[in-house]
Amino acid sequence: MADLEAVLADVSYLMAMEKSKCMPAARASKKIILPDPSVRSVMHKYLEKENEVNFDKIFNQVLGYLLFRDFCDNISDEPVPHLKFYEEIKAYEKTECHDERRKQARDIYDNFIMKEMLSHTHEYSKEAVAHVQKYLMKNEVPVNLFEPYIEEIFHHLRGEPFRKFLESDKYTRFCQWKNLELNIQLTMNDFSVHRIIGRGGFGEVYGCRKADTGKMYAMKCLDKKRIKMKQGETLALNERTMLSLVSTGVDCPFIVCMTYAFHTPDKLCFILDLMNGGDLHYHLSQHGVFNESDMKFYAAEVILGLEHMHKRYIVYRDLKPANILLDENGHVRISDLGLACDFSKKKPHASVGTHGYMAPEVLSKGTPYDSSADWFSFGCMLYKLLKGHSPFRQHKTKDKHEIDRMTLTMKNVELPESFSKELRDLLEGLLQRDIDKRLGCKGGGNPSIRADEVKAHPFFTGIDWNQVYYQKYTPPLIPPRGEVNAADAFDIGSFDEEDTKGIKLTEQDQELYKYFPLTISERWQQEVAETVFETVNQEADRVEQKRKAKQKQRFDADEKDSDCILHGYIKKYSGSFASVWQTRYAKLYPNRLELHTESSSTKPELVFMDQIEEVAQDYVQFKNEQCIQIRFRDGIRDGKLILTMSDEIGLKEWSLSLRAAHKESQELLGSMAKKAGKIYGTERDASKANVLLNNSSAAPATVNNNASSTAAAINNSTAAGQKNANGSSN
Repeated sequence: MADLEAVLADVSYLMAMEKSKCMPAARASKKIILPDPSVRSVMHKYLEKENEVNFDKIFNQVLGYLLFRDFCDNISDEPVPHLKFYEEIKAYEKTECHDERRKQARDIYDNFIMKEMLSHTHEYSKEAVAHVQKYLMKNEVPVNLFEPYIEEIFHHLRGEPFRKFLESDKYTRFCQWKNLELNIQLTMNDFSVHRIIGRGGFGEVYGCRKADTGKMYAMKCLDKKRIKMKQGETLALNERTMLSLVSTGVDCPFIVCMTYAFHTPDKLCFILDLMNGGDLHYHLSQHGVFNESDMKFYAAEVILGLEHMHKRYIVYRDLKPANILLDENGHVRISDLGLACDFSKKKPHASVGTHGYMAPEVLSKGTPYDSSADWFSFGCMLYKLLKGHSPFRQHKTKDKHEIDRMTLTMKNVELPESFSKELRDLLEGLLQRDIDKRLGCKGGGNPSIRADEVKAHPFFTGIDWNQVYYQKYTPPLIPPRGEVNAADAFDIGSFDEEDTKGIKLTEQDQELYKYFPLTISERWQQEVAETVFETVNQEADRVEQKRKAKQKQRFDADEKDSDCILHGYIKKYSGSFASVWQTRYAKLYPNRLELHTESSSTKPELVFMDQIEEVAQDYVQFKNEQCIQIRFRDGIRDGKLILTMSDEIGLKEWSLSLRAAHKESQELLGSMAKKAGKIYGTERDASKANVLLNNSSAAPATVNNNASSTAAAINNSTAAGQKNANGSSN
């Protein structure tokens, strides 16, 4: 029966893998629905405050680039050939074949430079032209041949094309996607979880598929009770920090990176790159030891993974074949950053790692170390790939103390005569006990210099490190297709729940993980772009086209020529007899808040700023929702107004804008009272004038009530004062 369950688990997992490669509609089991286009108002305000509304920030985001390109190709009134020029240059730079690059260079020169020069439409500098011509005349095509053009292309795109993009529906769409991204709150329901593929000290690793995009991931689940039992809270939170550091910014194809982190009441969950080719320890047991040529392939890719970490001042501390995973094509990635550590401010000195791979300075208690430790472990790992055991684990001993003693005392590692001279020299250099003599540590503390020192070793002569980075070398071992390439699910096993039966998780325990959830922006955008981006956009276009005419007529979504501060959908709680949430299209002006219903025949409800006593600084919890509470002056309306929305960014912006508008309105009303006091000549008369101004707001603020005309008149003067304050002074 157990065997049958294991087979079914494998089949389910392999079917999910195949489904993830289908068309978007078939791949995803949950639809992504973009927020209403009116979210543009809130998002533009938010992004401006975050200094994100500029060409470079948007262009360098995956979805921002795609939408800007769509605008230039299909929407812009004027042709924008600069973007096509840029894309051709980028394609040229990624071409490795010299002959192909020469052909591309000639095509680019003919189509984007010479053609425009002949028609006198070439907008670029003479220096850029001269730079390209100089190399082409000598029949040379370096990778950076067109580099002078890049900044000049950007200079043009930053101008009129980007300004028009910000006015277009494509920027609205960018705001919709960005709002969706910033409101991601993942749960287990967002994934279909398949067979177990690994187990560690705190939990298990499963294959899983994300419901809304169909992308396959590895889900590493750490049990909170087990973490508490082993006092591993710091380690678990450190792993999340290390993964976020290596997964953000420039991508590294040689580290198992994280896209999401979230938690449930019982688990901490990391959503990681799925490597379904097994690990090098597994393949050593299946394939036997590797020869020098095969080992060199793995060594080169691991070096680039270590370099990526070291540049971020992270020492890995657990390099071994079991932590080197293969993807379906046979390329490798370093996995499991649970023991990784940031050494940018303070060097670690803890003795952590795997016996037989730990450097002498790591084993020496109280001795601080940095990335030097990884280069020693790297030497141990290479030896294991070639000989099947650690250089310090003689005669297959399992005695950890003996292994550590050998690591600390062995002067020279015995290297077989069958190893090439270059290989022996490489291993001798890496396995030096003295850090100052160790290969990768002679160039001082700069991590980049250290990696370059290893890459420059004669053993790696002839390797093109750019081709290594782009994974152009053929892997020596291609994992079998249609297989799980991991131990049997029942061999991996599961934890005994009896171990943690007496462990209770308190509110204080849960508070530790308050800031654990995380979405890596560029990785989420890349996932969407590779899967459902086009499908979701097409569906949103269809829905918006149906709404557009009706919505434009009623709400004038752009509000370009008005003094509208913010507008969009919001939920209002209607009390007493109609105790329900009602959706309204809200417009905030300097002197009032308008709440529009869906019915075009119903006039909007108006809330004037002088009727408001206070907009609460903090959210209030109401009907299980985070809400904005507006409290009115005595005798006005029902005493308070409750507003909410599911969009966290939107709720924050509405709260800030309402408070700011109310504050400015109060200041203007106060200045008007002072002016009235000067006219009447006494402070007593001035206070009377202030009372008159405030009393005028006692009437219910609806357009249908004529009693609000006094309040409207006063607020009109407030608006005039607001405009005056923003423009020239009296």
